[in-house]
Amino acid sequence: MQGLAPSSSHSRFALVVAFAIVYVVWGSTYLAIRFAIETLPPFLMAGTRFLLAGALLHLWVRVCGASVPARAHWAPSLLLGALFFLVGNGGVVWAEQRVPSGLAALLVAVTPVWTAVFEWRRGGAAPSFGTVTGLVAGLTGVALLVAPGQLGSGMPISLPGAAACMISSMGWSLASVLSRGRRLPESPAIASSLQMLCGGGLLATAGLLTGEGAAVHLHAITPRSVLALCYLIVFGSLVAFTAFTWLLRVSTVSRVATCAYVNPVVAVLLGWAVAGERLTIRTVVAAAVIIGAVVLITTARSRRPALSQSSPVTEPEGEVA
Repeated sequence: MQGLAPSSSHSRFALVVAFAIVYVVWGSTYLAIRFAIETLPPFLMAGTRFLLAGALLHLWVRVCGASVPARAHWAPSLLLGALFFLVGNGGVVWAEQRVPSGLAALLVAVTPVWTAVFEWRRGGAAPSFGTVTGLVAGLTGVALLVAPGQLGSGMPISLPGAAACMISSMGWSLASVLSRGRRLPESPAIASSLQMLCGGGLLATAGLLTGEGAAVHLHAITPRSVLALCYLIVFGSLVAFTAFTWLLRVSTVSRVATCAYVNPVVAVLLGWAVAGERLTIRTVVAAAVIIGAVVLITTARSRRPALSQSSPVTEPEGEVA
């Protein structure tokens, strides 16, 4: 894709395909996680996913001529890998044992809310009126989801599961803010592969420390869980990531950021259509409030100066899953 000119008709077709991949695939990862952890321990499953995806990505870019990462690149990669994948993705896979996949996606969709807060607290510009409005609206939508009552699953929401999703989104947001200015490889793909390798190793370690190793029974693992894990590795972490990084080169950041509010819609609809997760008026209203808040915040942030070229390319909120 990198050789295509954005103005050509062929490139316009490639843009449509790339956006469709980012929208649908990253939105579908929440449902794939639900299927994967049906018979696979959550942390070991996620660790396997990112270790294999990181190794494959690293091998591919090295074969294509990328330079060997320096020793100094590993410390920041470990920090970001811990926040992005151990806290970010790990919180989601743990939560999806307790909350429906669509609900988890909606709770995680408030990631831009926390990103705006962390940027401001780290010395960034004061939030604009649109950002503040989005912050309030996003938290209102979350409150509507977690308030006592019957939600999309037909059962009261698990507060520990909801809290894990919130911690997950906060970890991803903090990593996004801290990644700027860190000493990382010049190649975005190499940088991401190092973070996936570090994060995958931490997830696997967390799984072993929490006793998940003893919970692995090969005879009990279903083909659906194995296929879901393969889908997460190949499509969720490699295909969609490649499409995303290409889009950042040929499209605008604000357009690429639209995945942050399309992914939850895809996740909710897939959870309803494929997994039988019920939709209620309350869930739909909360979804509209949260997604509207993300639109406000994303639009406000897109007007700021572009990030430095040294900033790493990281997957947006939808790939918390």
